[in-house]
Amino acid sequence: MSQDFTNNPDMKNIRKRRLSKLLKIFVVLVLVLGLLLVSFLGYTIRRSFPVENGAIAISGIKAEVRVQRDQWGVPHIYAANSHDLFMAQGYIHAQDRFWQMDLWRHIGSGRLAEMFGASQLDTDKYLRTLGWARVAQQEIQSMDAQMKADLQAYADGVKAYLQTHQGSALSLEYAVLKLLNPGYQVAPWEILHSLTWGKVMAYDLGRNFQSEIERTILLKTLTPEQVEELFPAYPQDLPVILPEWQTGKTTPKVTHKPVITDVSEIAPTLEAMTQPMLALEKLIGETGVGIGSNNWVIGGKRTATGKPILANDPHLAVQMPSIWYEVGLHCTTKNTECPYNVTGFSFAGMLGVIVGHSDRIAWGVTNVQSDVMDLYIEKINPDNPNQYEVNGKWVDMKLVPETIQIAGSQPLVHTVRYTRHGPILSDVAPNLKQFHQAIKLPQNYVVALRWTALEPTKLVYSIPQMNRAQNWQEFRAAAINFDVPAQNLVYADVDGNIGYQMPGKFPIRTQGNGRYPVPGWTDEYEWQGYIDFEKLPYSFNPPQGYIATANNLVAQEYPYVITTDWVYGYRAQRIVEMIEKQNQPIAVKDVEKIQGDNLNLNARNLVPLLQNLTFDDSRLKAAQKLIQDWNFQLDMTSSAAALFEVFYKHLLAATFHDQLPLDYFPSGGDRWYAVLQNLIQQPNSKWWDNTKTAQVETRDQIFQQAFTAAVEELETIQGKNPQAWNWGELHSITFRNATLGKSGVALIESIFNRGAFSTAGNGETVNANRWRANESFEVTDIPSLRMIVDLSNLDNSLAIHTPGQSGHAFHKHYADMIEPWRNLKYHPMLWEQKTIATQVTATLRLTPKSSD
Repeated sequence: MSQDFTNNPDMKNIRKRRLSKLLKIFVVLVLVLGLLLVSFLGYTIRRSFPVENGAIAISGIKAEVRVQRDQWGVPHIYAANSHDLFMAQGYIHAQDRFWQMDLWRHIGSGRLAEMFGASQLDTDKYLRTLGWARVAQQEIQSMDAQMKADLQAYADGVKAYLQTHQGSALSLEYAVLKLLNPGYQVAPWEILHSLTWGKVMAYDLGRNFQSEIERTILLKTLTPEQVEELFPAYPQDLPVILPEWQTGKTTPKVTHKPVITDVSEIAPTLEAMTQPMLALEKLIGETGVGIGSNNWVIGGKRTATGKPILANDPHLAVQMPSIWYEVGLHCTTKNTECPYNVTGFSFAGMLGVIVGHSDRIAWGVTNVQSDVMDLYIEKINPDNPNQYEVNGKWVDMKLVPETIQIAGSQPLVHTVRYTRHGPILSDVAPNLKQFHQAIKLPQNYVVALRWTALEPTKLVYSIPQMNRAQNWQEFRAAAINFDVPAQNLVYADVDGNIGYQMPGKFPIRTQGNGRYPVPGWTDEYEWQGYIDFEKLPYSFNPPQGYIATANNLVAQEYPYVITTDWVYGYRAQRIVEMIEKQNQPIAVKDVEKIQGDNLNLNARNLVPLLQNLTFDDSRLKAAQKLIQDWNFQLDMTSSAAALFEVFYKHLLAATFHDQLPLDYFPSGGDRWYAVLQNLIQQPNSKWWDNTKTAQVETRDQIFQQAFTAAVEELETIQGKNPQAWNWGELHSITFRNATLGKSGVALIESIFNRGAFSTAGNGETVNANRWRANESFEVTDIPSLRMIVDLSNLDNSLAIHTPGQSGHAFHKHYADMIEPWRNLKYHPMLWEQKTIATQVTATLRLTPKSSD
């Protein structure tokens, strides 16, 4: 007789116990695997974190170097000699930022495809055509022994770190890159890589040829007069940097029309040329035309201490990690062999301090945005594409073959063609065609670029010279070499002096002023040379007792062309206002308030017109009340700020989108402030009319239309209650890793990016957090650092940058400065050794290897 075991209670219990046991084993295995995975991820993440305590023996160091880090991760380096000081700086930069350094050197040499494959081939072709690495090699060949020794010491410090760190031990990004490009090997650091970094920054800060291209493209559909209305002259009521500067010579007259009457025929060529530029912008940010910085220095007669206060906040694209790296460089005994005692902000990849102070002087920078790029239209021999015309004769181009290595593919040879003016940029324009319609334009042509940064420069000398300068005379001597990119330098010293110097290489043109492409086949538009340094604008202890620069016009009278596209002085006006209106001696706290000011001068111009509009709709009336008593401050929680900025976006669209090409829709920056400041005085200007409608619109109708659209947009995204609208929620910032943070893979982006965070201001407030009206309200450019130096007590100085010192995702200093930065807080800029000693959180000793 068979038994039915399926219903046997004992068997059921046995099965339950087995199932329970198996389940427990499974849970334990899952937990173990989970813990192993977490441990592995934790190990992978943390293995690249730098050693900050203890001692590390490295080859090449001559004597022990002490590196003390404070609570913000700022290293203060103490060395007995210059060699060790710069070697240690290279080592520490590599500890915290090597992925950033590696990326930027690949950009500088046009070798991105080696890292990221064929997707970067067109960008590499563009970069190889510019040829920064070729120029840097020329600079190395003519470099003096001391400069080369200092750069080599820095490079040796980076190399020393690379000798013991590879792959994900360098940075977490390499773990991800290994999945994309398993064969990638990190190459040693060379002097060349520090020099090409400077070229990238010169490009980032000096792309004025984009305005040249824009004006030419606009001529396809607009008259020269209409184009010039969109590039107005510098307003007479806005401040200049040197109001006291009088040369007695007439400022050169600006030619507003192109010298080639049918130059607009090359617009398709120029449009194609912009494509690789846009690809590069995705990596280095959209800084360039119209983006600026603030710096000012206030003399002791206006301050509470009787000594100067110097402030600086350079505006650059949002980046992760920060473009800046704060560091102190101190010789243990300051002497002729080791003359450095300086602190401030450096670039990872370059020795020295770019912005900061020493024991004697302080300095800050803003971009001049000088016109040092010219586009030349070259006539090409129809029988030989490698010949071009010069004064009626065919001349051979210089041909430079460039081999581009491509991860996962075969190398490609790209030939760069040079005319006497420079590389032919139109060769890297995708889908370029020749156009034969023009009468005065050559039937066969190319477009070449002449740019000061494509010639050997002396910038690298200027940094250590400024770092060791002791007075105004030595500072100016250092500034002579600060040639590309040209900067507005403000100066102060402990003796109570203040000053300003504009250094740079500025071309003297035979004819023309750089506003449009010019003929390259004659000598009529050649550069005759550069403005002599002694003729460049400067000031020392001016009578007004302060100097303020915000990329604005340097002086009303100046006999040479620096640029015809100055940044309009709205930020400068507000800075000057706040300095002039102080009725008490100015203290550091007052300077903090100036750096954090969010007053919108554009609103001050436009709001009175909005207040005078009549609306029947109760919703619009309720919204209009927000701006009746508004103080024009773009604070984070302001509902009026939200309403005005959204209105401004719609005003630009309603006024200009019908007449401009998509790529040149208004961004809303300072130039558009000036355009509208002129147009609101002309209620019936043709710009107000929407050409796509039957009726003829006027200024007030467009204002009503834009205001209505703004209210509707805010009701949709932030609700029906105007009091609940909030500028900061619209105007947020996300810090993105330049490569993997824009991968399109959410998991990877979440590892490396941080945000979104609410912010105040806009691109033209002193607290300049830029958004672009042709894109979104997201912040694209920021005060990348803020620094305030008190020359009466250097330990009283303040600083902040963002997002943090570290380039390692999840490190405690990766994003710890975001909150104080966006809330306009600072950390002490530690100076005296005894002060630093009280704030030290980690001490690392770099010692010579015993075999050295």
